[in-house]
Amino acid sequence: MQIGIVSTGIYLPESVITGENIAKVAGIPTEIVENKMGIKKKTIPGPNDHTCAMGVLAAKKAISKAGIDPLEIDVVIYIGEEHKEYPLWTAGIKLQEEIGAYNAWAFDAALRCGTTIMALKIAKDMMISDPSIHTVLLAGGYRNGDFIDYSNKRTQFMFNLGAGGGAILLKKGHEKNVILESKLITDGSFSEDVVVVAGGTKQPLTEQNLSLHKLDVQDLEGMKARLEQKSMHNFLKVIRTSLTNSGYSERDIRYLGLLHMKRSAHEYVLKELGLSKDQSIYLEDYGHIGQIDQILSLELAEREGKLKDGDIVVLVSAGIGYAWGATTIRWGKEEGK
Repeated sequence: MQIGIVSTGIYLPESVITGENIAKVAGIPTEIVENKMGIKKKTIPGPNDHTCAMGVLAAKKAISKAGIDPLEIDVVIYIGEEHKEYPLWTAGIKLQEEIGAYNAWAFDAALRCGTTIMALKIAKDMMISDPSIHTVLLAGGYRNGDFIDYSNKRTQFMFNLGAGGGAILLKKGHEKNVILESKLITDGSFSEDVVVVAGGTKQPLTEQNLSLHKLDVQDLEGMKARLEQKSMHNFLKVIRTSLTNSGYSERDIRYLGLLHMKRSAHEYVLKELGLSKDQSIYLEDYGHIGQIDQILSLELAEREGKLKDGDIVVLVSAGIGYAWGATTIRWGKEEGK
């Protein structure tokens, strides 16, 4: 049973902040921001760019490109962030309403920046196991940059957090852009390293602790040491396992849709897989839009003519918590068909 991507949609805010301006606010050299962190500029939300709202705009683009009636959608999976219009809220149900998918049912999924990869696996597995599910929409928004304090050097590796919305429309029996196998790894030893300290049940939000309602790192040096041992290994492991389980190897990769991360890490992954810079897109003009990065990378690659029929494409993610994930896709029509 083939599950294929019918269309994608991306919404990006008009507002941006440049690497030069980030450097000024953070008090660090522009060269570090632009070359080491890899941020030439990144998107930032405007006054109406709320999290679910950006997902709605992206979803409408995907539906329009596919040329389908929203009433055909059976399930809506919200892949946006928990930081959204309201603290306690099922955003997927609102998104379902806004796009007119009245025959669908909806739910929210969350695995930080690994959510899109996780949701692709969930959607595929649901569609295979349930004969009543034929069309699934994945959509959501991201603006976790709201939680960044540029004066906090402990969060410097997250200065790339941007904003935007993304959507993927999947259909059972669709013979193009076929979703193959996914691989996910989670490691709970990092689960409390990066958190928003105030605002939960451990430390409810008060007037006195408003300054703590930002992303922070509890043990920066300890986390760095542990991540150095595992992160790149797990990046490569999820890619290779996804490929192997799909019947391919790294030699078959034609395009790698990587999340935005520091430039040296991006280049390391390409080198280890034997790929050229032309076989991926470094998102230095967008920043890291969380789980939307993979969708953005796909759209940019298609626009630049990097995707051809039969190409093996791998989408790769990593999220604080810590989670790593990859999904293999056979792009376009299968060769010989």
